[in-house]
Amino acid sequence: MCGITGFVNIKRTAADQFEWRELIDRMCAVMSHRGPDDQGSMVDNLVALGMRRLSIIDLAGGHQPMSSNSGKLTIVFNGEIYNYRELRQDLQGRGYQFRTQSDTESILLAYEEYGEACIDRLRGMFAFALWDATDQKLLIARDRVGEKPLYYSVTKSGTFVFGSELKCLLQHPDVSREINPLAVDAYLTFGYIPEPLSIFKEIKKLPPGHRLTVLDGKISCEQYWDFPHGLTSEQSESDYIQELRWRLQEAVRMRLVSDVPLGAFLSGGVDSSTIVALMTREMAEPVKTFSIGFKEDTYDELKYARIVAKRFGTDHHEFIVTPDVCGIIDKLICHFDEPFADQSMIPTYYVSKLAREHVTVVLSGDGGDELFAGYTRYAVDLSRQRFERLPLFFRNNVLRSLSEHMPHGARGRNYLYNVSLDPIERYIDNISVFTTLNRASLYSDEFVEVLANTQRATAMYRDYAQRVVTGDQIDRLLYLDSKTYLPGDILTKVDRMSMAVSLEARVPLLDHELIEFVGRMPSSLKMKGNQAKYIFKQAIEGIVPDEILNRPKQGFGVPIDRWINDQLKGRIHDTLRDSVTRHRGYLRGDYIDVLLNEHERGRRDHAPALWTILILELWFRTFIDGVWPPSPSHRESPLVAAGVQID
Repeated sequence: MCGITGFVNIKRTAADQFEWRELIDRMCAVMSHRGPDDQGSMVDNLVALGMRRLSIIDLAGGHQPMSSNSGKLTIVFNGEIYNYRELRQDLQGRGYQFRTQSDTESILLAYEEYGEACIDRLRGMFAFALWDATDQKLLIARDRVGEKPLYYSVTKSGTFVFGSELKCLLQHPDVSREINPLAVDAYLTFGYIPEPLSIFKEIKKLPPGHRLTVLDGKISCEQYWDFPHGLTSEQSESDYIQELRWRLQEAVRMRLVSDVPLGAFLSGGVDSSTIVALMTREMAEPVKTFSIGFKEDTYDELKYARIVAKRFGTDHHEFIVTPDVCGIIDKLICHFDEPFADQSMIPTYYVSKLAREHVTVVLSGDGGDELFAGYTRYAVDLSRQRFERLPLFFRNNVLRSLSEHMPHGARGRNYLYNVSLDPIERYIDNISVFTTLNRASLYSDEFVEVLANTQRATAMYRDYAQRVVTGDQIDRLLYLDSKTYLPGDILTKVDRMSMAVSLEARVPLLDHELIEFVGRMPSSLKMKGNQAKYIFKQAIEGIVPDEILNRPKQGFGVPIDRWINDQLKGRIHDTLRDSVTRHRGYLRGDYIDVLLNEHERGRRDHAPALWTILILELWFRTFIDGVWPPSPSHRESPLVAAGVQID
């Protein structure tokens, strides 16, 4: 596990080697947390590559950048290739000689043999950049589901810059720091910024399952893999169950390859409990497990984690999160680089910190809800399908019109609006932090003007859903979440919070061969009536304790509502009413006052909305006003800087 970064001189102008070496060292240094064990770099007339290494496999021989025997190819690589031994055997059979035992060298020589098609042979999580000196071509690629991040930008001076974190790119003097209004809109809608957007207009995320080449001054990006959709194989339920058990075990087994200590996150939910159960079957020594709890009983899952730990005899460790952790917010904002409002980042950070005291690698149960329809919001959406039987005229002109004329905070206003929408719009509205109705009240006139005549993130979500042609709503929603929420929120959270403490997190349920198998199942086996994860639970029956299998669904939540009412109350009030916040130009101060007043009086619970706005403002103060070169300063609204007139 590492962090990678670098840049290519597209215009092929003469480079100052000393300046480039200083620059690549700075770009590496800002992500030292991703790789505390080693730093390396390579600089020539056209390209600079750098990396920070967290040593996991071949501790002595895996130094990067790594070059091929001929010196023609050089690679920097972040991630793990779980089938690297099979790749190695194949390549040795073709006459290739290896100098190390690392998975990095397997990618390097696989490219030498298969070219860009080598990516199709990789089974694992990865983001890598490979420089071909003969063709003077840079190839960068990101794994299929987005476990590992990769940002890139093309500067006006003709430089292609990339890195595992935004911090790396921001070290480059030519990278623009202009705020992306579409990303701000997406963040306020969903609580995160989906690919390919980033908070900065000229910086993009390479989407999962994509590769990008820089060659002859041209940049091309293409998709090499996608989540299966619209395909169903003909198998009996019992055959599906039998094969699923085998594939789950295989996915876990492959992720146990490590030259350093290894353990597992254990929330007490079905997914993480399954991972621990399957690890126990493969490991000779007790699995080290790590759990987080809260003093607030409503959110505490430790009793379930303890059931699993006792059943499988794990070496179990726990940490109780107390409200004083609110002081960690500023640190976490720095690690995410972009506004990120998922409150579970706090316990994810602390369980990672706890695990890092004992191991260097953990297995996580993430991905099961997107794969097997585990979120309660799928059942909520299905329950509202009955409104589709109402005439379109009635939904548009009665229900929607009525909701739009109801006062803010009126009971049933959001519900009436939601059920008036078409199926995909309804789901998008339901998963939004600020719905279409509320964004109309939240956004300033200037921000609305900036967003006019642009394709918003919600349009991208509609496009994803419409790719699924089966006509099945669950199929659409699973595909949509796998393309957006999974990489943009879940995997971003796991990567940033584990890497913040130099911990590698592996996700067996997102093995791409497992995904391709599950993707061919009919949705009726994933959600059977209102029973979520039906086929998954059938497959693990007898493996996971019944107390876990039959427990109610509970997300990895935090008592943010209580913290906002107590420890965070003063900070939220002062920050959101501060003149600096009000001068940003994006949001209406009077609407923020409404949210604060209703929440403080106990009339409505606006904790998620207030948290989302708070994180956005704290991000501005960290990355625009403070740590990074201000562009513009807090004394000048970004909207003014963009040329929008503010009275």
